[in-house]
Amino acid sequence: MATRVARRTQAERTEATTAALVDAARELFARDGYDATSLDAVAARAKVTKGAVYHHFEGKRQLFEAVFGREVEGMGTPLAAAYARKKDPWDAFKAGCRAFLDECLDPGLQRIVLLDAHAAIGWEGIRRLEAPLLEMMELAISRAADAGRIAPRRPGPLASFLFGAICEMAMIVARADDQKSAHRDALAEIGRVLDGLATP
Repeated sequence: MATRVARRTQAERTEATTAALVDAARELFARDGYDATSLDAVAARAKVTKGAVYHHFEGKRQLFEAVFGREVEGMGTPLAAAYARKKDPWDAFKAGCRAFLDECLDPGLQRIVLLDAHAAIGWEGIRRLEAPLLEMMELAISRAADAGRIAPRRPGPLASFLFGAICEMAMIVARADDQKSAHRDALAEIGRVLDGLATP
């Protein structure tokens, strides 16, 4: 019994330390960027030793992946909520796309997911970690096709096409001098594209 309690306590300490490191790294990556953030700074912010950082993560890249993955996970909730508010499956899909672009207005998320990720973890790393969002799109497209709201098709290719387009639009907004105007243009254009895909 005592051994089991000790193991549980150790697991809880490990989880708490990992969470503290990811929290600290998120704050620093969002504020200073990937290149300017050192593991020494992360350790100091999390109030742990640098050795503790390496105990839980192989290096800065893996820590960035943990932060990126948590950002993606966090985006899933508002996207699902926007989708659930609409009864029509294609209207729901459009609402989810708009919610994605809205979420991408957050400055910290922009810095981590849209501006620094390509250099930090590369395209393959990004796509691997963004897979849950792409899977959500595929499911929503499948439901819309089954309901006759869009032409029947395999959902994968259209999901990849639209996901790539929306991510590119989000990156353009993140780099724009006037983000509000760029965001409005992005919402209008994706709305026109999705309306064009709907069946008469």
